[in-house]
Amino acid sequence: MHRRIDWPAHLVLLLGVALFAFPVWLVFAGATQDAGAINRGDLSLIPDFSHLGIFLSVLLHGYGEAGGHPAWRMLMISAGMALSIAVGKIVISVLSAYAVVFFRFPFRMAAFWTIFITLMLPVEVRIIPTYAVMADFHMINSFAGLTVPLIASATATLLFRQVYLAIPDELVEAARMDGAGPIRFLFDMLIPVSAANMAALFVILFVYGWNQYLWPLLVATDPRLDTIVIGIVQLTFGGFTLTPWNTMMAMAVLAIVPPVVVVVAMQRWFVHGLAEVEK
Repeated sequence: MHRRIDWPAHLVLLLGVALFAFPVWLVFAGATQDAGAINRGDLSLIPDFSHLGIFLSVLLHGYGEAGGHPAWRMLMISAGMALSIAVGKIVISVLSAYAVVFFRFPFRMAAFWTIFITLMLPVEVRIIPTYAVMADFHMINSFAGLTVPLIASATATLLFRQVYLAIPDELVEAARMDGAGPIRFLFDMLIPVSAANMAALFVILFVYGWNQYLWPLLVATDPRLDTIVIGIVQLTFGGFTLTPWNTMMAMAVLAIVPPVVVVVAMQRWFVHGLAEVEK
C-alpha cells in the first residue's frame, strides 16, 4: 500500500527552503557581478560564472584594490575563536554541573543560582566591566582576550545539570562500589551519557562564536586579529568612494561555508542531542 504524499506539508517546507536560500543565492550571484552595476541597482539573480575567480582572489589576497588581509587569515581567526568558545563552554559547563549535582559543599545551590542569574545579563550589559578586567590582565589585542570572556555559559551549565539529575542514584552507588573515583565516574559514566548533548551544544556554540561582532570589535583593534565578520563590516563602512559590494558578497559567501560544514557534518548528532534535551 502506497503512502499518500502530504502535499501541503511539502509545499510549506519548500517555501521555507526558498525563504532561507534566496538571500544566500542573491549574495552568491552578486559576488560574481560588477560593483558599479550593484551600486546602480542592476543586481542580477543570474551569476556570471566567468567571474567565479573572485572567491579565490578574496580568499588569497583579500580586498584587492581596497587592501586588507586575505580572507583565509580572517577565517582562521574566526574558526579558532569559535572552536575555543565552543569547547571551552562545554568543558567548563560539564565540570560546573558535575560539581553542583554530585558534590556536597557549602553554598552549593547559592553558587548554582548565581550562575543561573547571569542568564538575565546579556553581553551588552556587562561588556564595560568585562573590558576593564581584560585591560587589567593585559589581554587587549590578544587571542585570549577574544575568547576567554565568552567561555562561561550559564545555559550549558543548566542543561548539563538537568541531564545529570536524571541519572539514577543506583548507578552512582554501583560506580562507587566498583571503586570508581570522581574522575573515572566523570569520564566513564557522565561524558558518554551526555555526549549527544555536547554535540548539539557544540554546533550551537560554534555558530555563536563564529558570528561574534561586538566583542571582537572592542577588544581587538589589531588588524591581525580581525575576524571574517569584522572584515565584512570594514568593507561596508571602509570609506571607499565606491563600496566594493561584489568583494563584500564574496567574503559573506566564504563566511557562510564553515558553519554550514559544521552543521552538516554533525547533523545526526545535533538532532539526536536535541531529542535528548526534549526528554
